[in-house]
Amino acid sequence: MRQPNLSDVALFACVVEAGGFRAAAEKRGISASSLSDCVRRLESDLGIRLLNRTTRSVIPTEVGTRLLERLRPALEEISAAFNDLDDHTQRPVGTLRLNAPVPVARFVLPGLIPAFLERYPGVNVEVAMDNTFIDVIAEGYDAGVRYEESLAKDMIAVPIGPRRQRFVAAASPGYLERNGIPTHPRELLTHRLIGHRFESGKLGVWEFENNGTIVRIPPQGPLLSSAHDLEVGAAVSGVGIIYTFEEYLGPMIDQGKLLPVLEDWWQAFDGPFLYYNDRRHMPSPLRAFVDFLKNDAQ
Repeated sequence: MRQPNLSDVALFACVVEAGGFRAAAEKRGISASSLSDCVRRLESDLGIRLLNRTTRSVIPTEVGTRLLERLRPALEEISAAFNDLDDHTQRPVGTLRLNAPVPVARFVLPGLIPAFLERYPGVNVEVAMDNTFIDVIAEGYDAGVRYEESLAKDMIAVPIGPRRQRFVAAASPGYLERNGIPTHPRELLTHRLIGHRFESGKLGVWEFENNGTIVRIPPQGPLLSSAHDLEVGAAVSGVGIIYTFEEYLGPMIDQGKLLPVLEDWWQAFDGPFLYYNDRRHMPSPLRAFVDFLKNDAQ
């Protein structure tokens, strides 16, 4: 067995964590073929197969899994050593990879990221919009943004953006003139509703609250979509009643294109949180972003 190249070892770990050569190559900024050659060289140096390759997936062998379990702490310590250098110079460098739901990426992060990038010119930010409840750490992100009910208990959570938000219900003046104005959520059962389906396939059930009374309405109507812009546009055009984040509907209500309904029943909820796992050494871009949220983004 020849002494393996440590760079090849790190690339092998990256392939496993990314779930394939193509995704790992994009993160590392090299070609998938070069990455594959590095892993084959590592396998040749060790004299063992580390990955089972198919046309659809790349899965570590049993030996590869055991090796990665032993290697991961050492690789994290190496990364931490370089992060400590960043700490010494007080100049965090590198890429911060965030995963955030669409409403947060659209309405919250634009008010934060430009100032953060100006404050830390050595940091780049990559943001992926994703409404599904994925394991962001396993998918290669430094942190995610989600709402409290979706946070894993073993994660550290830091408030980000508005601390209170709410869903609002509205419809176009023309729709309400033709169909009447509902005065109780149960009356929505006789209305045309514009529903939202998450990427996971789950239907977004409308939940209203008033003085401790909660009413849940599964939206039934002519339009069901996973695209908020389409839903808002349909509501403005008179297709039906919509119930979604106030940030989406506020401008349309201010312009009179939509009229609010059931205002006493609008549900309020806590704003989003940035979350990350409890690692001994945080990557310097993530540490800088957490500090920014706590101290600069007030």
